[in-house]
Amino acid sequence: MKGMKNKVQLIGHLGANPEIKVFDENKKLAQLSLAVNDGFKNAEGEWQDDTQWFNLVAWSKLADYAEKNLIKGQELAIEGRLVNNTYTDKQDVKRTVSEIVLNEILLLSKQKSTKEAE
Repeated sequence: MKGMKNKVQLIGHLGANPEIKVFDENKKLAQLSLAVNDGFKNAEGEWQDDTQWFNLVAWSKLADYAEKNLIKGQELAIEGRLVNNTYTDKQDVKRTVSEIVLNEILLLSKQKSTKEAE
């Protein structure tokens, strides 16, 4: 169970096209958002939709893959680890952001990519 200490697996839809950043040594970062839909019955027995949004981060080869193959709306399965980053904003308020640092991306939808035509 050692490998299960910090493991996140989700299936959802990409909320926007990946945002790509390139750093000095050709190190690449892709930032993505994933919408995971779930449903439940409320007290009156009616179905309610619940969408949770997750911030994803991919580095290097996974960032290349995201840049070349992923577009908004596609269904993905992802695996990664949860990371909390703390920073101080412009108003000097301490903030914490949770991100999933990706280890794997599996494209589930067969949606045509606009990137294929380029």
